[in-house]
Amino acid sequence: MKSPLALLLAVALSSPFAALAAADAHDHGKSSPHKLELNAGKKWGTDDALRQAMSTIHASVSQTLPKAHSGKAKVADYEAFSKGIAAQVAYIVENCKLEPAADEQLHIIVADLMSGVEAAEGKEGEKQRASGVVKVAQAANAYGKHFDHAGWKAIKMPH
Repeated sequence: MKSPLALLLAVALSSPFAALAAADAHDHGKSSPHKLELNAGKKWGTDDALRQAMSTIHASVSQTLPKAHSGKAKVADYEAFSKGIAAQVAYIVENCKLEPAADEQLHIIVADLMSGVEAAEGKEGEKQRASGVVKVAQAANAYGKHFDHAGWKAIKMPH
């Protein structure tokens, strides 16, 4: 996963919208998927690096989401959350090695994670920080529905 996502991550850390463009640009002559799909009805394979990073992301979201939803999260909470999620995405890019079709699907998750990071950082406005945490939670839940990760539990979304 180093080569296709290295560029994606570098760009994603500055702008998730540019990350989507980078993902589209690195498509080897075929269109990038814009919608998550299962692998012929089954979940995509994962590796230890991906499972480790996504477990850390899950824990971070599970801790931050209730504070964000209740309006009790502070700017420092959002900054720590964003930094932690971005670090896990960087870890995925550096260490995760999936087969090409699964990697393409993971690009969608990564772009969604980074979009959430940008919102949580306040780049879409201070009032959108909580929605960034929700975006990361939604991306994590999408990962759990489409990737084989033993013991994965969906993150409970606030009502």
